[in-house]
Amino acid sequence: METLLKEIAQRTQEAKLTTKADCENFKRDVLGKNGLIQTAMDAFRDLPGSEKPKWGSELNRLKTEANTLYQTALDNLDSEVKLPWTDITLPSIPLPKGSLHPLTQVESDLTALFNRIGFRVATGPEIEDDWHNFTALNFPENHPARDMQDTFFMKGNPDRLLRTHTSGVQIRTMLSQQPPIRVVAPGRVYRCDNDATHSPVFHQIEGLVIDKDVSFADMKEVLYYFVDQFFGKEFEVRFRPSFFPFTEPSAEMDIGRRKANGEIAWMEILGCGMVDPAVLENCNIDPEEYSGYAFGIGIDRLAMLRYQIPDIRLLYENDVRFSGQF
Repeated sequence: METLLKEIAQRTQEAKLTTKADCENFKRDVLGKNGLIQTAMDAFRDLPGSEKPKWGSELNRLKTEANTLYQTALDNLDSEVKLPWTDITLPSIPLPKGSLHPLTQVESDLTALFNRIGFRVATGPEIEDDWHNFTALNFPENHPARDMQDTFFMKGNPDRLLRTHTSGVQIRTMLSQQPPIRVVAPGRVYRCDNDATHSPVFHQIEGLVIDKDVSFADMKEVLYYFVDQFFGKEFEVRFRPSFFPFTEPSAEMDIGRRKANGEIAWMEILGCGMVDPAVLENCNIDPEEYSGYAFGIGIDRLAMLRYQIPDIRLLYENDVRFSGQF
């Protein structure tokens, strides 16, 4: 028994398990069913009972030591990563360049052009309450825009809704600071529409100016500047009377390009007007001292015009074949 144990100890101490073949040979010769440890265990069974305690503990120690040596060597070999030689001085593999989504491009261009004439960007929550979205803007209680077919209300809490315009940002701005105010409010808005020219989610940028002696002429000058910067000097502009609860007087603004025969095909691109005195009062601004104007532009519509996109739904399908063109 002693001779067997000495041989097991010697084989374990001298083992150089640097390859999987070395491991397999060690397992066969020492740990296998015909190996040294199994032979020693067979001999152990024939020992007198008085000698078993002496040799049993030594046999168990050597068995544990041999198993640990084998398993550690095997794990180390499995964890080694054999990488091919690489010349790190070579240029890297080129990756395709990404691009900004057309809506992001248009919003960025709009905020930049208004920033050049003193407008700062204001933001607000997309989940609004009824007061900021409707009441403060002079919407009567029975206004159609409050109906479920136009507005997404929160289930179980009809006072909460997905904002239908970014005008709530204008209200929050007027409540949080005193005039003069000169801001644009870009962002996502939501309405119950879904066809080629309307989406349940779309984007707006609204402008607001509040100061002393602000006139309709001031607003027209800013909007002429917007058309000139965004569309170009070849476009003409006209204003048509309209109605909005939050502005008085109100107007729709159209743009058009004159054809060779002298005709102009007009297209509406925004609504605008002088801020209604009732809205100023709701925001604790004295309408006798201050006046202002507001306008709202559909970013999606401008993107469709700029890039000749026929269907608004293409902007929201997350198809890289589409967005990669921009």
